[in-house]
Amino acid sequence: MTDLAQAVEASILEHGLLQPGEPVLVAVSGGIDSMVLLHVLHGLAPRHNWKLAVAHLNHQLRGRASDLDEKLVRVTAAALKCPFAFERANVKRHAEEQKLSMEMAAREVRHSFLARNARSLGIAKIALAHHADDQVELFFVRLLRGAGPDGLAGMKWSNPSPASARVRLIRPLLDCGKTELRAYAEAKKISFREDATNTVVDIFRNRIRHELIPLLEAKYQPALPRVIARLIDLLGAESEVMAESAHKLRTRRSGLAKAPLALQRRVLQQQIIEMGYKPQFSLVEWLRMRPGKPICLGTGVRLSADEDGKVQLLKQEAKPFETDEELAVDWEAGAGEVVFGGKKLGWQVEAGSNLGHSLPKHQSGREYFDADKVGAPIILRNWRAGDRFWPIGMKGMVKLQDWFTDLKIPREQRHRLVIATTGSGDIFWIQGQRISEKFKLRPETRRRLDWRCE
Repeated sequence: MTDLAQAVEASILEHGLLQPGEPVLVAVSGGIDSMVLLHVLHGLAPRHNWKLAVAHLNHQLRGRASDLDEKLVRVTAAALKCPFAFERANVKRHAEEQKLSMEMAAREVRHSFLARNARSLGIAKIALAHHADDQVELFFVRLLRGAGPDGLAGMKWSNPSPASARVRLIRPLLDCGKTELRAYAEAKKISFREDATNTVVDIFRNRIRHELIPLLEAKYQPALPRVIARLIDLLGAESEVMAESAHKLRTRRSGLAKAPLALQRRVLQQQIIEMGYKPQFSLVEWLRMRPGKPICLGTGVRLSADEDGKVQLLKQEAKPFETDEELAVDWEAGAGEVVFGGKKLGWQVEAGSNLGHSLPKHQSGREYFDADKVGAPIILRNWRAGDRFWPIGMKGMVKLQDWFTDLKIPREQRHRLVIATTGSGDIFWIQGQRISEKFKLRPETRRRLDWRCE
């Protein structure tokens, strides 16, 4: 038995990933990681009487290359005498229909396919090929996107599938590095296919893999994977303690305001997750610091928290116009729309490069902003005395009252215009007027906020 196979076997036994005689569905893309995982598990299976089945999803994103991936996995499964489950999915259409990034759409479709086939085969475990290098990449992806301790704790050895709580995902390779996997594939002459998109540096994760991590290893910390693995382990253990403490605090149903700040946030975070929404930092902080004030997450969805930290789901109501009305919008929760001041406002966010240079054709009532400069949440309100903003194309700030006067906008109409500000109060959009210079798209823009007003 090779060193890699022994390490994988030890990890499976130490973490209780598979029991003797247990069936497992192995997710195989055709890439080197999953092909090595399949061969290692196949070699270990007779020692533990494990029953292997193979699952492959053709994402249909790379044309003939995707079909060749499918063919390789099919032939390999047949050669190893493993049952084979496969599907072809239109990931691009799913992304467009659900307004998701291609990465998130592929993840949703893939997990749904795997969980569905596992249940149909009577299998409760799905083996994924995530390895130690993936952990390091994921750590930096989440760090740079502002994740908290739970996110930075990385992938677990085992967790429920996001598509079905009855199915568990297991990751037997988490202690193995990419170099070990490649050496094993070469020694065993394992066929695999390279995904050309893994080298495209326009993709955020690929830039971390090919640029950031090599730089950090070469210039700052040669033992980066080991250091990050240790940090992930510490964060994971501490997060478990925090989760348990937050649960105990919730059962008391009082005293949230006197609890440590970290526990206040965790109590709110737990409830948001249980309600099926993403616990973005901006959302948690709004609920924590503004009891009784709602925040909008999307069409028909508003959340509010009371003084004791109890989060409630509110129905969206189209109120009569009120000049003192104010509403927070958390665009990080996903695309959505809301009615405010008699106007329907909608938003979605696009991620990528060159977003400041490739604007869609101009449409009335539609504007674009640098999403990361705007930040979340967005506050919707009306004109107030003393408001100032920086109109695009001008040299500096102007008083909004002077702006209205110069444009001869009637006083009664001024109070009916909807204004959008950042969480810190900077105005970036005024209904029917210019956008703010501070929040316009720039060459370095990585996320573009598409803002609509009807």
